[in-house]
Amino acid sequence: MAPAYRTVLIHPAAPPPPAPGAPCNGCGLCCLAEPCPLGMLVSRRRSGPCAALRWSDADQRYWCGMVADPAGVTRWRHPWVVRGLRRLAHRWIAAGAGCDAALQAQAPPG
Repeated sequence: MAPAYRTVLIHPAAPPPPAPGAPCNGCGLCCLAEPCPLGMLVSRRRSGPCAALRWSDADQRYWCGMVADPAGVTRWRHPWVVRGLRRLAHRWIAAGAGCDAALQAQAPPG
């Protein structure tokens, strides 16, 4: 059986994926491949790139919008709601726990 491949469009300046267990470096590969459970809620889809994923030109990396800008993702503006969403997002995406994406990035042939 041939290996399964999926094409994802990634920013050319995105860092390469970290080693498994290493801290997230914002490569975005996992969120571009499919949304996490939190991403499924905010994206309202179970496959494809997460709608909450945000590219930062300043940082040259991807950020989870539910951590970096929950108001921009949800349009909820109350400060206490935004703080709560940010804390919840940190926990749900296991921010700081290390990369657990079993994905390999390859440049397109040609």
